[in-house]
Amino acid sequence: MVDVRILVVDDDESLRQVMAQVLTNEGYRVTAVASAEDALAVFAETPCDVAIVDMRLPGMGGLDLLKELKERYPDTQVIIVTSYASLESAVEALRAGAYDYLAKPFEDIALISAVVNRATEKIRLTRDNVKLVEDLKKSKEDLERMNETLRDLTIRDGLTGIHNHRYFQEFLAMELARSPRHDNRLSLLFLDIDHFKNYNDTHGHVEGDYLLCVFAMELAGRFRRMDLVARYGGEEFVVLLPDTGRREALRLAEELRRHIEEYPFSGRETQPGGRLTVSIGVASYPENGSDASTLGREADAALY
Repeated sequence: MVDVRILVVDDDESLRQVMAQVLTNEGYRVTAVASAEDALAVFAETPCDVAIVDMRLPGMGGLDLLKELKERYPDTQVIIVTSYASLESAVEALRAGAYDYLAKPFEDIALISAVVNRATEKIRLTRDNVKLVEDLKKSKEDLERMNETLRDLTIRDGLTGIHNHRYFQEFLAMELARSPRHDNRLSLLFLDIDHFKNYNDTHGHVEGDYLLCVFAMELAGRFRRMDLVARYGGEEFVVLLPDTGRREALRLAEELRRHIEEYPFSGRETQPGGRLTVSIGVASYPENGSDASTLGREADAALY
């Protein structure tokens, strides 16, 4: 059975006790009060799932309580209790949002359970639908995260975590298509870690991979968000600088070269000169070419 809290609101003590006992025997958690004001106090502390409300109450009437409950607690199912002589009031209550009604005197007290059970089934279906929507939303979010992860796997280098050669080529093509339209400059930095084979031979491939990761993080941290830092392959890296002319690119390349030379990489003392160094080639659009292959060839030539 669905865990449901029921509030019985009736100023007739005997009838109130009968309804409460019948529903308690059905396994529901039942609270019983004698007035609309007491009912609102109960709801203020812990809202109930079902309210059985007598139309005739002292003070605030049952219809007014119904309207108040539906306004404040729209998910609560309200069952109105009215006399056979006042069935027109039940119609009015249904129009005001009541789930159902009971006419007294009851022909069979089993009707109380039957009406409440139907209301409970509606509550169960509503909760199931809410859970289904939440599960679908979570599944959609999980799928989106998985797709994002898969996308990252296709555009990022598996070792260093920065963008890979494939994504660099796509980004370069996009920037080259954009630059002529906006009369923008564009520069490439090709980088090669000097004597990397010597480092690998001395320290082993595991330490060599670690060096590449540290180098990549240090490289990525020195450029703007709009720039692209990627691993080109092996110990070769590339930086794409949108809206950057040749003079500025050369200045940035020299600053980067000095920074790498001074950076305390682990094991650098075994390298020639006791330092880890990098060679950098610079090519710019439009001075050195207007297509990706020409720019890449010019930057590579400048590197060597």
